[in-house]
Amino acid sequence: MVAQLDLERALVIGVASSALFDLEESDAVFREQGEERYREYQREHLDDVLAPGVAFPFIRRLLDLNDLSDRERLVEVVILSRNDPETGMRVMRSVERHGLDITRAIFMQGHAPYRFMKPLRMSLFLSANEADVREAISLGFAAGHVVGHAAADDGDTDLRIAFDFDGVLADDSAERVFQSGGLQEYQENESALAEVPLDRGPMADFLEKINRIQGLEDSKSVDDPQGYRRRVRVAVVTARSAPAHERAINSIRQWGLRVNDAFFLGGLPKGPVLEVLQPHIFFDDQRRHVERAALSTPSVHIPFGALNRE
Repeated sequence: MVAQLDLERALVIGVASSALFDLEESDAVFREQGEERYREYQREHLDDVLAPGVAFPFIRRLLDLNDLSDRERLVEVVILSRNDPETGMRVMRSVERHGLDITRAIFMQGHAPYRFMKPLRMSLFLSANEADVREAISLGFAAGHVVGHAAADDGDTDLRIAFDFDGVLADDSAERVFQSGGLQEYQENESALAEVPLDRGPMADFLEKINRIQGLEDSKSVDDPQGYRRRVRVAVVTARSAPAHERAINSIRQWGLRVNDAFFLGGLPKGPVLEVLQPHIFFDDQRRHVERAALSTPSVHIPFGALNRE
């Protein structure tokens, strides 16, 4: 049976070639020698396989989740590229050589293709081009700027995802209270509104699709309680602490979503926790947190909300 793709049900992600592969050498040719030499360079290196980029292990593990169902395709990844179709051939050949189950791509020479996220029902766009990510966010799309280096890929099928909370899973309304009124006013506000859910943030739809896949794992675990080993695990790693933790937990529950683990760090550095947790990807809306985390963890800056307005 061929698994069918239903864009409304599947987790669909757009990934720029700059997020999936290490394009540092190619980009240097473009910047220093111009577009025509870049085109020649890509033709000359058409069969040279591109090395994995920051998002590569995360994307590989996402695609591996398709083996959880033989009836429907759970995850679809589409290449979104500023390359023209000819220079994009090297990207697609590298996809094939790495054994990634990616067959769909959009190549738009010199233009950002994230505008096609809506008709393709994409929950997320990842890119190393910060300007493209910011513009996508400004138009209401969920998008992230990948930072750091690809983690060592041990070839297993586990997938660990970590999210900041405010400005990522939730909107940034509580963060705005903190910025304007300070810690005491923020804690008082969050305590008073502990049972009132925050509005969903840019990454909530992505988590919803991940939870759907986890639901399939729940069923497999019930059918085979001794033999089935769960593969997907989701954590929240946030600067919140008690008593503000209650509103975060209640918000996630009232959205109908769930996470496996939560770390309420009260402003302590996230990097050491992430080093132990070892997520394959970490999403945060604050650049300073992302830059520190990226020293050890593949990270994504979500430039959402007031803190990211330039």
